[in-house]
Amino acid sequence: MKNIFSPEVTQEVIARIGHLTPQSERKWGKMTVAQMLAHCSVTYEMIYDDIHPKPKGIKKFLLRTFVKNLVVSEKPYKANNPTAPAFLIKDNKDFHKEQQRLISYIDKTQKLGAAHFDQKESHSFGKLSTQEWNNMFYKHLNHHLTQFGV
Repeated sequence: MKNIFSPEVTQEVIARIGHLTPQSERKWGKMTVAQMLAHCSVTYEMIYDDIHPKPKGIKKFLLRTFVKNLVVSEKPYKANNPTAPAFLIKDNKDFHKEQQRLISYIDKTQKLGAAHFDQKESHSFGKLSTQEWNNMFYKHLNHHLTQFGV
């Protein structure tokens, strides 16, 4: 798995995002390219913005027990996998705004660095190692950038 915390990989991902256009066509799924960019930003909203309620009780237990490893492992996502409700983007989004917003989140994460994330509490999965954070960030971005052919 590539290291999203390295400046080279961050720039590679940002360059791929830069190759997207409002007319970019998906290879699978239902989201438009602007919705996909907003969808990818949700991961970062859960870290930096206090706008998503944290799971509690049985939902918290289920996420940590059954979903966590799917998200933080190196195993790639399959096309057309279902997504969590918080990640569903149903309304229309402004492509350029969402593109810049996602790039800003990725830049911020890289500048904070891997050490900042070591044993940092995840919104849904508890404390994660730097490698788990990296896998979650990179795998999700790579999955959706591949979905749109970049």
